[in-house]
Amino acid sequence: MAKKTNFNTNDYEYYRVNAVIGRNPDGTYIRKQFYGLSKKEAEAKKKEFLDNINNGLNVDYREMTIEKFMKLWLFNVVRVDKSFSTFDRYESVYRNYIVGSQLACLKVYEVKPLFLKGYYNAMAENGYSSSKIYNLNKLLKIFFNYAITEGYLLKNPCFGISIPKDVKADGEDAARIEPFSDDEIKAITETAKGSMKTIFQFGLATGLRRGELLGLQVKNVNFETMTVDICQALKDVKKFSNDNEYEYLTILEKPKTPGSIRSVPLPTSLKAILKQHLVQEKEKHLMLGIRHTQDSLFFTSEACSPYNGRNIGTAFKRLLKRAGVRYRCFHNVRHTYATKLFEARVPLLTISKLLGHSNINITANTYVSIMPKEKSAAAEELNYLFA
Repeated sequence: MAKKTNFNTNDYEYYRVNAVIGRNPDGTYIRKQFYGLSKKEAEAKKKEFLDNINNGLNVDYREMTIEKFMKLWLFNVVRVDKSFSTFDRYESVYRNYIVGSQLACLKVYEVKPLFLKGYYNAMAENGYSSSKIYNLNKLLKIFFNYAITEGYLLKNPCFGISIPKDVKADGEDAARIEPFSDDEIKAITETAKGSMKTIFQFGLATGLRRGELLGLQVKNVNFETMTVDICQALKDVKKFSNDNEYEYLTILEKPKTPGSIRSVPLPTSLKAILKQHLVQEKEKHLMLGIRHTQDSLFFTSEACSPYNGRNIGTAFKRLLKRAGVRYRCFHNVRHTYATKLFEARVPLLTISKLLGHSNINITANTYVSIMPKEKSAAAEELNYLFA
């Protein structure tokens, strides 16, 4: 028996039902139509829609794709409420991993954990690193939480999803903890000159992140107590005027976590080096007719302007080549600092606080590759019991 229909379009027969979902400003009803191959199918779609509305979803929840809604969220919410660097980071993930992807055209309300897990597995198989997939999942999790508050989703599909781990060759460490040896440190120090030498020594003595180092002001370094206060970082960001126009800026920004705001002790042997550096900074400022105050940056370029982080990375790469040292990025100066503290048997909690990690688990997970060596060394301390 033929199915009963009540609507025809493009020579196809459908059954159509209507639902009132609100009122227009003039008081007239807003109606939504549902189509099915039968009355039962059309009514089931209507019921599903109305049930979702009653559960808190927005009336146009079916219209929003991930790419469309995330763009609106980024440029109208994140750009206004968050810092430049946060927006820059989110926009980069959106542009590289959402726009034009399989996720882009998916309706927000349709996303399921199983789909995301399969999508992440496919990314891993295509060579994407675990950290890149993690960053995508982190952004999606924040975005979906916003979608829930706006009534476009009932449950966040990102929670509970495991991120594929990087496939590593034997002995390869995915975290890339590659500290410099004592011989390499000596070679770098003897080769480096000027501010680059002081920046390297300062990083080696404090374990500061590159942005924290370059964001230091004169007032942050206390020669009486031989401590340095970290309360901001220098960052290179893109400032968007709209979704297609932006300019690059170098800005000082407060740390994201309270743990990053900290005081780190300085080795007393560094005192004379740092004071001499300040003398050179004052002379450089004087020659260019620029005031040098307590609010001036501790490290500045030849033009007395803030350093660009990328330029420091390039200069460090050239320095390592001249010194005959295998290249590792500047962040490994920080890893070297942490490694030396582990070798000196400094407690894990103390190291975590000095590094500015938000919790001790980050420190443990980051440096797990070098901790077995320290555990073995600790066991050797018990030898006297069996002598």
